[in-house]
Amino acid sequence: MSGATSFTSVPVVDIGALRSSDAAARGRVATELGRAARDVGFFYISGAGVADELFDDMLAATKDFFALPLEQKMRSYIGRSKCHRGYVPIGEEGLGDEKPDLKEAFDTALDLPPDDPDYVAGNPMLGPNVWPDIPGFAEVVTAYYHAVLEVGQRLLRAFAVALGEDPETFARHATKTPSQLRLIHYPYDPDAEDVHGVGAHSDYECFTLLKPTAPGLEVLNGAGQWIDVPPIPGTFVVNIGDMLELWTNGEYIATTHRVRRVIQERYSFPLFFNVDYHTAVKPLPQFASRDDRPRPPLLAGEHLFAQTAQTFAYLRARVDDGEVSLPEGSMPIGSFGQEALQARK
Repeated sequence: MSGATSFTSVPVVDIGALRSSDAAARGRVATELGRAARDVGFFYISGAGVADELFDDMLAATKDFFALPLEQKMRSYIGRSKCHRGYVPIGEEGLGDEKPDLKEAFDTALDLPPDDPDYVAGNPMLGPNVWPDIPGFAEVVTAYYHAVLEVGQRLLRAFAVALGEDPETFARHATKTPSQLRLIHYPYDPDAEDVHGVGAHSDYECFTLLKPTAPGLEVLNGAGQWIDVPPIPGTFVVNIGDMLELWTNGEYIATTHRVRRVIQERYSFPLFFNVDYHTAVKPLPQFASRDDRPRPPLLAGEHLFAQTAQTFAYLRARVDDGEVSLPEGSMPIGSFGQEALQARK
C-alpha cells in the first residue's frame, strides 16, 4: 500500500509537453506526474496553456458578484436548484460535526440544456447552470471552465500512462462529467488568524485543478504534519481525489487538505475533475490484490452526490425530510485520504 511521504514541500511539474506530438516527451511528463501523485498527492503544474486573460476576466466577474448585497446573491441560492448549482452563503456548507465553513461560493458545472435526458430524469448533479444577472458573467466563467476542463482531460490520460495503462483507461469515461467549478470567496477578517476556512477533507472526484489568489491552503503529509501550499504565479495546484485513490487501490492517495483563514480577502477557484456520473470505479486489475480488505466499487457520480449531501445544509434537510435519499453503499465523510489511510493501519 502506497502513501504520501513525509514531504515538506510540494513539487512543480511542467506539463507543456502533454500538448506536443512527441510521445517520448509526453511519457516523461507522465512519469513525473506519477511520481508526484504517489509521493505527495499534491503538486503544482506549469505549462498548462490556459491564457491568463481567461482567469483575470473570471476573477473580475467573481468579485462583481460577491460584492452584491446578500439579498441579491440569494436570488441564485443553491437550495433552489435541482442539480446543485448557484450561490452558497456563509454557513451553508460544513464537514461532519465541525462548524460551518467560513466562506461563500458560487457553484457551476457542465452547463446542460433543460431538456437534457439526465436532468429530466432527475439526476442530482447534471443539468443547467444558474447564472446571476451580471452581463458577461456566464460567458467568462464558461470560457474558463472549458479551458481548465481540457487540461484535466490531458492529465487524466497522463495518469493512466504513468500507471502503465492505456491512455484511454480513464478518459473513455469522461464524456459528460459532473465536474464542478467553484468560485469561492473568503472575506477580509482581521480576526481570522488560526481559524479554519475549510475543514480537513479529501476531494470526491478524480483530481482537482485549483487557482487561488492568496495563501491559506495546507496539505497533510505522511507524518501527520500540515504543509503550506502557497500560490505560485503561472501554475495550478493539483491534488489527487477519491476516485483515483479507489482506482489505484491506494497507489495514489486522495490527499487530505484544509484551508486556514488568512486576514486578507481571498478567492479560490477549484475545478473538481470527475468522470461520468454512472462510471463504476473499482481497483484496476493490477492493484486489485494489494489489500486484504477489498474496497467496494462506487459509482463516481453517486459518491459525489452522497458526499455533497452530507456537507450542504439544504441537501441534509432534503434527506431528513425524505425528499431525497443517499445512494446505497454511500461512504461516510472522511473515508478517503491520508487520515483514513492512517486509521486503517
